[in-house]
Amino acid sequence: MMTFSQASGLYPLRARTPRTFNQHLLTSRQGLIYYIRHPFLYPLLRARLLPALLLSLFVLTTLFVWTYLPQVAFLAIFHGKHLAWINAAFLVLGEGAAVTALLFEAFFVDETLVDVFDATLIHQQCQDLVATSRLLDPEASNPVKQLGKPMTSAVYSPFSLRQILEFILFLPLNFIPVAGTPLFLLMTGYRAGPLHHWRYFKFLGCNKKERNKYIGQRKLQYTWFGVVALLLQLVPVLSMLFLLTTAAGSALWVAEIEDKRRSMDNSSDLPSSPLFEDDPP
Repeated sequence: MMTFSQASGLYPLRARTPRTFNQHLLTSRQGLIYYIRHPFLYPLLRARLLPALLLSLFVLTTLFVWTYLPQVAFLAIFHGKHLAWINAAFLVLGEGAAVTALLFEAFFVDETLVDVFDATLIHQQCQDLVATSRLLDPEASNPVKQLGKPMTSAVYSPFSLRQILEFILFLPLNFIPVAGTPLFLLMTGYRAGPLHHWRYFKFLGCNKKERNKYIGQRKLQYTWFGVVALLLQLVPVLSMLFLLTTAAGSALWVAEIEDKRRSMDNSSDLPSSPLFEDDPP
């Protein structure tokens, strides 16, 4: 089994180029395109699609009917009547995303996200990572069918009461004219981004200290990824689809990281450099 320290030489810290918002937007788009182009993933969506769509429609309809106009009236005091309509819509969509995310847990969607994440990694030739956590059938006809029984706890993104509470607490940021909604997205994205690689960190066997240090050195990258993921979750009705395609995009990002690590391992010209250093440059 590959340990976190063994996998830590991804690339030298001094050569690291931070990913931009546009690059993470591209990664999310690639996740969507990847999902559409690979039919072996369709059954994972089909099993949850109808209940998820009905649930999302019910939550959003209820919130817009009963809370949208009161929030428009309240925000008009701070934003003026024109911005109030737009920001109130973001506010309601944010509330709907929070409620829907909680209810999705009841539908065991995280199990589906694990399967999407693992199947994408297998298709990207990262079977060695997935094999540290679950049994695989290499003779199966496609990556989804290769997925066997998990050998350890299989969690894509752990349920975080703190994240939910912070999401609710950050909602009033939308009351701030113009800057409030972007600030809300940044604050929530900052917390949510790293959770999309929770399973990757588990594959590598890293402890909390190692995980936090790695994330801390890439706060901006994970924040942008979290912001893009949250924006997609605000799309009415399609939030469930984008939840799955974001998991695919997250796995594609992991495959990119692993490709760089393996290139470093196979190159005699580049020195091996640990991912974690006591005094990073």
